[in-house]
Amino acid sequence: MEFIIDGTFTAFKLLINLDVETYSAVKATLYTSSISIILALIIGLPIGFILGFYNFFGAKVLKFISDTMLAMPTVAIGLIIYAFITRNGPFGEFGLLFTLKAIVIGQLVLALPIIISLSSSIIENMDEKHYFTIMSYRLSNPKLVMVVIYELRYSLMVVVANAYGRIVAEVGVAMLIGGNIKYFTRTITTAISLETNKGQFERGIALAIVLISIAFLVNLSIHFLKRLDK
Repeated sequence: MEFIIDGTFTAFKLLINLDVETYSAVKATLYTSSISIILALIIGLPIGFILGFYNFFGAKVLKFISDTMLAMPTVAIGLIIYAFITRNGPFGEFGLLFTLKAIVIGQLVLALPIIISLSSSIIENMDEKHYFTIMSYRLSNPKLVMVVIYELRYSLMVVVANAYGRIVAEVGVAMLIGGNIKYFTRTITTAISLETNKGQFERGIALAIVLISIAFLVNLSIHFLKRLDK
């Protein structure tokens, strides 16, 4: 029990003193997760809207693919991405492996199915009164999209928060294609795994505190948005 108390005390000292190694992992995590969630939102939300609002041939197949990707292990996704961006892969010439760009790509692939699948479900199950009221205005397509998104904004924000919560705490993909390089591609989760294996619990606890704080803020946001949506 004493080593836990001492480790926690030292962990707070590392955070307060702005330990370079600790904050480099925090910086890498926030950088990659922020870029990937923005890209996932830009790409995934329009696709989710189309799948949820319109009924067309192949929509069910696309939804099935998106739902299937939700259940795929992150390590398997990392392995697939690794095969594509490794030196002998089709995109090997771009030198993406073991870079922050690779982690962004991995997190993007993880976040996209969540945003596409959940947003399409929310839009598809929109209240009929809202649907018929919106359609009665005979809006142009761009205005129609904006109105629907505005009406469902709180529910869609919960989707984004869920997607962000998954990628910020992900370790398999970041470890496999990021390489866990110190001061470069080492994220909070990969650093915790490494420091724990090395027996350096203090830094691992410090990073865990940061990760738990992020998770708490994400869950608090989800709880708040759900209350607003009632």
